[in-house]
Amino acid sequence: MQKILIEGGRPLNGSVRINGAKNSAVALLPAALLADSRVTIEGLPDISDVYTLGELLEEIGGEVSWDGQTVHIDPDQMVAMPLPNGKVQKLRASYYFMGAMLGKFKQAVIGLPGGCYLGPRPIDQHIKGFEALGAKVTNEQGAIYLQADELKGARIYLDVVSVGATINIMLAAVKAKGKTIIENAAKEPEIIDVATLLTNMGADIKGVGTDVIRIEGAESLHGCQHTIIPDRIEAGTYAIAAAAQGQNVTIDNVISEHVEPVMAKLEEMGVTVEHNDEQLHISPRESLKNVDLKTLVYPGFPTDLQQPFTSLLTGAHGTGVVTDTIYSARLKHIDELRRMNASIKVEGGSVIVSGPTRLEGARVHASDLRAGASLIIAGLMANGITEITGVDHIDRGYEQIVEKLNALGARVWREDMTEQEVIQFQDS
Repeated sequence: MQKILIEGGRPLNGSVRINGAKNSAVALLPAALLADSRVTIEGLPDISDVYTLGELLEEIGGEVSWDGQTVHIDPDQMVAMPLPNGKVQKLRASYYFMGAMLGKFKQAVIGLPGGCYLGPRPIDQHIKGFEALGAKVTNEQGAIYLQADELKGARIYLDVVSVGATINIMLAAVKAKGKTIIENAAKEPEIIDVATLLTNMGADIKGVGTDVIRIEGAESLHGCQHTIIPDRIEAGTYAIAAAAQGQNVTIDNVISEHVEPVMAKLEEMGVTVEHNDEQLHISPRESLKNVDLKTLVYPGFPTDLQQPFTSLLTGAHGTGVVTDTIYSARLKHIDELRRMNASIKVEGGSVIVSGPTRLEGARVHASDLRAGASLIIAGLMANGITEITGVDHIDRGYEQIVEKLNALGARVWREDMTEQEVIQFQDS
């Protein structure tokens, strides 16, 4: 087991390139099994979640080969092999195998998904959609069993806007008979990316990016080649890091429209942001002002950047209020920031941040992926050395984050944890 160490206080300068979107990749890989011939996906991020999904595709008989950040998936020999536990429990997005295998084989057995614990994240809207399409869904001994004689198109209204449910229903519906209409659908760019792959495979999907998606089922889908979109959450994370500790940072391979909510908040704080279609230039001022922040479904401020942004607010003048309307329990980074001398507290469902506070290096733990990003940003801002455990969470979503930060002028490195540290980590 490893930990990440950061010597804080160093200015960031230079450029960093953004990788393919994690939240697209984890849906694109299961979607590939719907094809009848080889699918090639280019630009995948080099992160553990991607390789875990590749291994799951191999477990059900797929041939998966890698060429750098390009994957070739041959689904010809895939079967409806149960995936009740094991790798499925390593990440939340394993639930996309439910929709994809139901669409392909009309059956699936998938273990309940794992990933970061952010409070209750029910999959009732996924199940509602599968049942509307004609599937019988049961929960037996910690696994979801799905079975359908045939899938028929249906009108499905989502009670809450859900990215996962929108994609999962879309995966099942592309091979259902007749028309499916998903109402109150999520609009995230990652959904558009998955729909683009499915359309390239021969699916008939209209309205993606709006709150009503219409799908005309197809009897078969063919292989194709697809290039993933850039990761707007990774781009936002580096933009926040640049606002916190940067002098002049360029972020390459960005779709600026996808990060507008984050850029708007940075500009409200006093950060100078320049952008074109593929680049962001971040030039912070010496004095930043605190702002209020509320996470919302896209195109609002993304919940995945609430935790990193909270670290930035500790260095701004005044008081800011952060409210996460998506995952209200996404607050495990707060105690860790307090260890670093942050003036921060939780009141009701909101976080109150007062600043500026000079953070101090400390030993802290990343309880989930974006909490890890929050602590890395705090470490860049802090006096002294910050030690971060729970690195496996960070590696699930950020490719070569140590190398990228060092290229910008930070001093960040990894060390193996001692036997005593491992015992303390496991007992905590």
